[in-house]
Amino acid sequence: MLKRKTVLLGVTGSIAAYKAAALASALVKQHAAVDVIMTKNAMEFITPLTFEHLTHRKVHTDTFDRGGPEEVSHIALAERADLAIIAPATANVCAKLAHGLADDMLTSTLLACRCPRLIAPAMNTNMLENPVTQDNLETLRHYGWTVIPPASGLLACGAVGPGKLPEPETLLRYVLRELALPHDLMGKKVLVTAGPTQEPLDPVRYLTNRSSGKMGYALARMAMLRGAEVTLVSGETALEPPPFVETVPVRTAEEMFRAVEARFEEADLIVMAAAVADFTPEEVAENKIKKKDGGLTLTLRRTKDILQYLGAHRRPGQVVVGFAMESENLLENAGAKLEKKNVDMICANDVKQPGAGFQVDTNVLTLITREDTRQLPLLSKEEAALAVLDRALALAGEKQA
Repeated sequence: MLKRKTVLLGVTGSIAAYKAAALASALVKQHAAVDVIMTKNAMEFITPLTFEHLTHRKVHTDTFDRGGPEEVSHIALAERADLAIIAPATANVCAKLAHGLADDMLTSTLLACRCPRLIAPAMNTNMLENPVTQDNLETLRHYGWTVIPPASGLLACGAVGPGKLPEPETLLRYVLRELALPHDLMGKKVLVTAGPTQEPLDPVRYLTNRSSGKMGYALARMAMLRGAEVTLVSGETALEPPPFVETVPVRTAEEMFRAVEARFEEADLIVMAAAVADFTPEEVAENKIKKKDGGLTLTLRRTKDILQYLGAHRRPGQVVVGFAMESENLLENAGAKLEKKNVDMICANDVKQPGAGFQVDTNVLTLITREDTRQLPLLSKEEAALAVLDRALALAGEKQA
């Protein structure tokens, strides 16, 4: 996701510098070009050779190391960086950057950067919590830096508390949020539903479906990467919640309805990708239903139709997108749903088509609007999510025109 992007990675004198090597490797695996700058103290913990083997690029350590007569090294590094991240960042480097000091290669380069800048403090808990350090971090935020919160745990000094450098996977998520996709949804609020609902029969059993939640989670993550403020209302799944997304866990169709009802008015785009139960038991047994001879008769009642509620109560300018999984007459059934629910788009798929059913990592969607019908090929769910968001963004633009 970082192809043709250049990341400037600053490494300072912390025992956590070894994690920076793993971050550099992760960035390269995302096809980023990685320029590493190390402070003199950082080289006491890890060698430049490690980063050069991982990035296949020269590591920069000296302000006066001339790259050639045609460029000033620290200015050239700053100008070609699409993003800069310092991980780990010592209290000393945080203080220098907060006050514009430029006395080595790293601080001189960062002072010249105009790209997004991230900093991940890593230090002893007392040093981190010292009011001077907290003031410096707040100053960095004031000047546009993103300060990545330190993790808590056992520190190298033996103390227990905040101050650990987050794991490389966490740091990578911050980089991806800034660089992976164009931020064409910046300033937009997106509400996504995902996963199955569970309708209880008794304290042990419930009615549900085979939805894994993967499509809805992909939509939430892609919207986040495109700059949106995302809320994900999710039934129970085995998936890790997407980073930087407000996740609201629910179980039943009624709980999902209430969660959506409370939040939909503020949303600019609503994508209903959840597999919501159409029916729920009329009564829930207080105790476990015992096995007995003969059959069991269940009386079911309709659940609230969330998509129809949204279509009836939407405010002007909102874009509402629904999903329809069909086993027959795909276009006819999905088109009828578009009109009945009064929504802008239905994303339809055929449960019988290979690669388009439940619990797989791909999908085959047909995007149906009042203007046209667009058949998408077999795509990963992330690629399908991007296509859905592209079409929804175009519909939003048409509403504003």
